[in-house]
Amino acid sequence: MVNVMGQAGTAEAAVRYLRSTGARPVEALPRPELRCVREDERAPLDPTEFRRVLGTFATGVTVITAPGTPPAGFACQSFSSLSLDPPLVAFMVGRGSGTWPRIARAGVFCVNVLSAEQGELCRAFAVSGADKFAGVRHEPAPVSGSPRLAGTLAWIDCTIHAVHTGGDHLIVVGRVEALGTGEGERPLLFHRGRFI
Repeated sequence: MVNVMGQAGTAEAAVRYLRSTGARPVEALPRPELRCVREDERAPLDPTEFRRVLGTFATGVTVITAPGTPPAGFACQSFSSLSLDPPLVAFMVGRGSGTWPRIARAGVFCVNVLSAEQGELCRAFAVSGADKFAGVRHEPAPVSGSPRLAGTLAWIDCTIHAVHTGGDHLIVVGRVEALGTGEGERPLLFHRGRFI
């Protein structure tokens, strides 16, 4: 039970923090009753096989950015549109991410949809501890001020709407405040552990 409650506590702490900073209201959504999964309920899955099979699903690649000094950003494959009314998107981030707390503090983010020519840019944002924005052309997104990267296929400027737990990841829901297309023409795709 401790592990499940720890995950829920992380999401609730993020929501409390956003509220305390005077950021736009973040609505905590009702959650189903949480309980631990018993050993006899666990699927006998090998993590390597899980990753191999799910890697057959080709995904687009994004860079999630947030304002700050220095700005925050990380490469993210787990991004999706969520709702038309209200306009919502979602991305998933590992609970151990060093970048996520900076995005949570900002209360806003920009999704930069990478173009086919931006594989090296993606690699730069996939590492930790480096100055990810060194030499990267960007300008402030119109509402959040988050870095909007040059050469992308599209950008989506958001405020954090809600945060949910999902195993070893957090599910971050953003309300879309502004969006547009960029200079790129073809998407950067990731399939079976490599760009295609």
